[in-house]
Amino acid sequence: MTLVVDFDGTCVTHEYPNIGKDIGAAPVLKRLSDKGHRIILFTMRSESTGDERNTLQEAVDWFKNKNIPLYGINENPSQHSWTSSPKAHGNLYFDDHAFGAPMKKNVKGDVYYDWATVADFFRRLNIFSESEYDEIAEEIKNEIENL
Repeated sequence: MTLVVDFDGTCVTHEYPNIGKDIGAAPVLKRLSDKGHRIILFTMRSESTGDERNTLQEAVDWFKNKNIPLYGINENPSQHSWTSSPKAHGNLYFDDHAFGAPMKKNVKGDVYYDWATVADFFRRLNIFSESEYDEIAEEIKNEIENL
């Protein structure tokens, strides 16, 4: 399965141009990647032009530091043989601005993507076993504990 994933507000809290705090994406995406699913980073972050920061590379580095390989960055590299569409093709899209996206609010009122709900979705599809889900849920709990 190819998963298309936004970054700010989806993988980390919204703190652009800085990298936000982890919100539980890494344990889920790492486990999915380990199972052979492909991840495409699909973000509004961009490469530097002159004196600006390369905020896209900072997001790519976040994935690298979490040992989550990216199949593509703002594109699906395999779709060029069958379409010229600029939209990255994927089986599932994860974006905090998508209608119906699972969102969570902390005590400070910050809203962010709810990766525990995503992990449960994959458990119900039998992509994650019960024990894998329990491990991931614990990792997510530890990541979001101090938000």
